[in-house]
Amino acid sequence: MATEGRAVRLVLRLAGAGLTAAMAAIHLRLWAEGYGDLDTIGPLFLLNGVVGALLALALLVTPIRLLGPVAVVTALFTAGTLGALFLSLNATLFGFSESIDAELVRPTLYVETAGVAVLTALAVTAFGHGHRR
Repeated sequence: MATEGRAVRLVLRLAGAGLTAAMAAIHLRLWAEGYGDLDTIGPLFLLNGVVGALLALALLVTPIRLLGPVAVVTALFTAGTLGALFLSLNATLFGFSESIDAELVRPTLYVETAGVAVLTALAVTAFGHGHRR
């Protein structure tokens, strides 16, 4: 049973890191392809890409005893990014409005939604690991 729990955490850890890295890569690509020229939004896309890459790396190297908090922080970061996208689709964010038909909007919605779900599951299993000891 302990081996099964380890396997589940490993799969969730790898999936969470991959989804976080994908989110970061999308933001860095869009920043490089024109979003970087936008006031406020441009620097935020760059910041999202850099922080996302660091969080993806942290998910891979963090010891199990600290994995829960790292997963929570990453899930909240991803949820905030997803919330910002929803806001820009339905209103404006720092004067910027996005279209659902814009390049990478739909993939971003999928990646970030899956990221929040996977990272939340990872946090629950990681915290649960500490309670079973």
